[in-house]
Amino acid sequence: MKVTNYISEAFNELKTNVTWPEWSEVQRLTIIVAVFSIIFALLTFGVDRGFEVIVEKLYAFLNS
Repeated sequence: MKVTNYISEAFNELKTNVTWPEWSEVQRLTIIVAVFSIIFALLTFGVDRGFEVIVEKLYAFLNS
């Protein structure tokens, strides 16, 4: 009984006490997060690729 009461109260609080953003704001913020996620992923890829090249050249130098 406690679990159903908890779930019921949680849904009631979500309906009455939570201020939900407008749909246009949700879309705008989602686009911002997606763009920054892509930029961060590309930056991470670039740094990783750069270290890979540096390590390959270092090993080639040490092996020659």
